[in-house]
Amino acid sequence: MSIRYIKFFHPVSGDSLSGKVLAQVRKEFGAEVEPLTLHRPVPELLAGAWMACRETLLAGSGGRDAKELIATAVSTINRCHYCVDAHSIMLMESSGLDYQEALADQKLNDIAAWASATLTPGSSILHSPPFSDAEAPACIGTAVFFHYINRMVTILLGNSPLPFSSGIPKKVSLHLAAWFFGGAIRVEKAPGASLDLLPEAPLPDDMSWAKSSFEIAGAFARFANAIEYAGERSLSEEVRADVSKSARKWDGSNPVMNDGWYEEEISRLQGADKDAGRLAFLTAFAPYKVDKATVRAFSEHFPGDDILISALAWSSFTAARRIGSWL
Repeated sequence: MSIRYIKFFHPVSGDSLSGKVLAQVRKEFGAEVEPLTLHRPVPELLAGAWMACRETLLAGSGGRDAKELIATAVSTINRCHYCVDAHSIMLMESSGLDYQEALADQKLNDIAAWASATLTPGSSILHSPPFSDAEAPACIGTAVFFHYINRMVTILLGNSPLPFSSGIPKKVSLHLAAWFFGGAIRVEKAPGASLDLLPEAPLPDDMSWAKSSFEIAGAFARFANAIEYAGERSLSEEVRADVSKSARKWDGSNPVMNDGWYEEEISRLQGADKDAGRLAFLTAFAPYKVDKATVRAFSEHFPGDDILISALAWSSFTAARRIGSWL
């Protein structure tokens, strides 16, 4: 397991929360994939991330191919090359098509256009989405989850889960990986089977898009509750308030290329909070700018793999739920 900045993964027993989650992941996803297992230092976040992914992408209404296309398109606009490759694999096995071939299908092309517009709140396609009301919680939930997981993966994982980066070797490895995951894709997934992993929680008002699905609403409510606890234990109230305030004003656009935008945002923070604020702001709004120096400065004040994962998860989810509020 090659995950940046994480020093140690404790062994997992089968009857622990992490053990129960990983057993479901192996059975229904096909392997203990790193975008999920990177949450292992905080078992509640591992469980929350899995149920948000499972109840939307895997078990929610709508075709798996359409939702894999959403995952791939969202990952593309977020420049998360790892997730683009990972879900191109899943798209290939669920539809028999690679990403470009899938776009030749008009319905799938419309789905990709919707997903590609999720960072543009004024886009007309967001007001007339290419899926039914019954499919909306799963489609929106998939997009929100991938806006979250892309941030985590960009910071903590490499460029691709594949051994080759281009050409025929990459194409062959894509087909082999699709074959490997094919059995799990075809396993029937009963909606709601993950909800017992975490206690029931209220659905936040800004996640009303999930209300019409009991299972997806339950998954995101539980995940949001775990995220809030993670934020409370890893970031001060002042840091969380500043990032939340900026998120409420954010329109999905990329911040300006110089560093002045976030230095101004954290200017009132002092000492350790300034380093924590820098990590939180970059994670939420420009995860590709998080580097070793950013993480090291945070961890010098707030040591521990669990604290780092908690801070990254809270910041990533704060941006993702803001995006969900305009879908």
